Amino acid sequence: MSYPTGQGPAQPPAAGAPLTPEQDRQWASLAHLGGILFFPPALIIWLVFKDRGPFTDTEGKEALNFQITLLIGYVTINLAATVLGLVTFGLLSVLSSLGWVLWLLGSIFSVVAFFSAREGRGYRYPFSLRLIS
Repeated sequence: MSYPTGQGPAQPPAAGAPLTPEQDRQWASLAHLGGILFFPPALIIWLVFKDRGPFTDTEGKEALNFQITLLIGYVTINLAATVLGLVTFGLLSVLSSLGWVLWLLGSIFSVVAFFSAREGRGYRYPFSLRLIS
């Protein structure tokens, strides 16, 4: 295949420039704060910025692991509430409201982690499965 003079094959776009320390802290903290909206913000931030900033990589993984842990909790609560609701003819289906408690706890921990990461300090959630390392 021939290319116009002085041009080779199209090059893939270069990865983004490394983040400045301020940007690294900003994106790391936003990965935690995004947990209020569930796991997509943490996943997107981690995938986009993991190779551009070491702090964002570490904190993005931490936030994503915590959100996956919460997802497992939501699924478990809803399955248990459904099964127990069927067995007790609906009496124990109110257990599904525990999902709100889980969301509230997740939101509180996400805000605490946001403030910690914004100051440049790493944050470890008190309960989280370390699935992404």
